[in-house]
Amino acid sequence: MREAVKKIERFYNKKKRMPSFQEVAELIGYKSKNAVSKLVDKLIEREFLLKDEQGRLLPGRCMRGVQVLGTVAAGFPSPVEEELCDTLSLDEWLVPHRESTFLLKVTGDSMQDAGIVEGDMVLAERGVQPRSGDIVIAEIDHEWTMKYFVRDGAKVVLRPGNTKYPVLVPRCELKIAAIVRGVIRKY
Repeated sequence: MREAVKKIERFYNKKKRMPSFQEVAELIGYKSKNAVSKLVDKLIEREFLLKDEQGRLLPGRCMRGVQVLGTVAAGFPSPVEEELCDTLSLDEWLVPHRESTFLLKVTGDSMQDAGIVEGDMVLAERGVQPRSGDIVIAEIDHEWTMKYFVRDGAKVVLRPGNTKYPVLVPRCELKIAAIVRGVIRKY
């Protein structure tokens, strides 16, 4: 069954769509429609595949995920035993509200002490009320920036994550567009 999943994943990654039942039969080398149907049912049961309302195949939670193999010490070294803990869908973990989430590419170094550097991508979510300490995407006096949202009584300021930059105090207007929910960095 694992080989069937790999073949379906390769098809999906190459063609950017899921195979039809006939294409699954060709990929796996099955001649019988009944055998394909039983295989698909098992893959649905194990969450590798899903079906939409029309009966077309969709990638399931386990197929879209990345294996979580365990933990690793970031402090003192410790023995690591590889154990399959779970499968994690990065999409589900990072983007719980797809309709209100977007990506932005970071330029500049004003948030480097927050661990956000030039070239990173930030996941931001619209429609969330910011709390003091949240990193926000904001329009301050008609210019866009990413900073810490800091509330001091009735006063709100935007604080950078780099001491080389000043704290921003709105002169005219401040609009919070989104809250930063995650940072993605590719090495």
